[in-house]
Amino acid sequence: MARKKLKIAVLYGGKSPEHEVSIESARKVIENLDRNKYLVTPKKIPRSGRYNWNSLRNYDVVVPVFHGLFGEDGTIQGFLKLLGVPFVGAGVLGSAVGMDKDVSKKLLRDARIPVVKFISCVANDVPSFSVVGKKLRLPIFVKPANTGSSVGVSKVMNAREYKRAVQGAFKYDKKILIEEGIEGREIECAVIGNGKLFVSRPGEIIPKEEFYTYKAKYDDSSGTEYVVPVKLPRKLLKRIQDLARRTYKALECEGMGRVDFFVSHKGQVYVNEINTIPGPVMFRRMFEASGLPFPKLLDKLIELAIERYSREKKLKTSFK
Repeated sequence: MARKKLKIAVLYGGKSPEHEVSIESARKVIENLDRNKYLVTPKKIPRSGRYNWNSLRNYDVVVPVFHGLFGEDGTIQGFLKLLGVPFVGAGVLGSAVGMDKDVSKKLLRDARIPVVKFISCVANDVPSFSVVGKKLRLPIFVKPANTGSSVGVSKVMNAREYKRAVQGAFKYDKKILIEEGIEGREIECAVIGNGKLFVSRPGEIIPKEEFYTYKAKYDDSSGTEYVVPVKLPRKLLKRIQDLARRTYKALECEGMGRVDFFVSHKGQVYVNEINTIPGPVMFRRMFEASGLPFPKLLDKLIELAIERYSREKKLKTSFK
């Protein structure tokens, strides 16, 4: 007897500055879901966010492929939990913490995981450039605390650039980060799992521009190189994989995550951030290099979603 196909809804688009990026990511996911196992329904959410969300109750598993706010930050995850629908990726807490670079860096710092020096601030408490210069070495990077894809991120070398960068970052968030720049390499490492974790082989991003900008990520003409897997000294490889695992656990992640690192020219390793709904390009390639093709990876993520849902369903929701 043939196994019944699971009904899968792939959510994408949404109310985010990364709306277009989400569409492209979802396309790759939809193309690689095994039609022998799944009945796949694409669900494009408009920029307004208006949608008949209750229709998602009719699916066995939901695959959110959002990037940024209103999708990757715990909002959709919380709603799916209320609907009682299994979903792929981190839960409410892991999603929210992973999205907020300020909170995540403070948690990592508390867990003794190395992060670059940074200052966080809100609009009425922005330090002057001279104050920043006493705490952080140039160049510095100014970024919104809750966006991805390098949206609103600027590299700063002087007071004029600093003023413009701060104004630009506040267009996308009410809180911003000012970080010390690290000269070196950008390395990524992916993780999947709920309790038992599988850590991929790392990859390297080599942008042709000054840093890994939005254009460098999504414009094919930018000349960005992706090296997967990247050859690293054994000690450095183990260090990166261990920090990826520790970061994933410290930030309460489940399902999947991609941890981004800076490796200085002196070999010092810093965690930059975690992406709880990583774009499939590097995420897919790193697991393919680790022996897990993309369709099989998607199978595993769906299994993890069902496993977590089944485990959480056994928890009591009343007390006498």
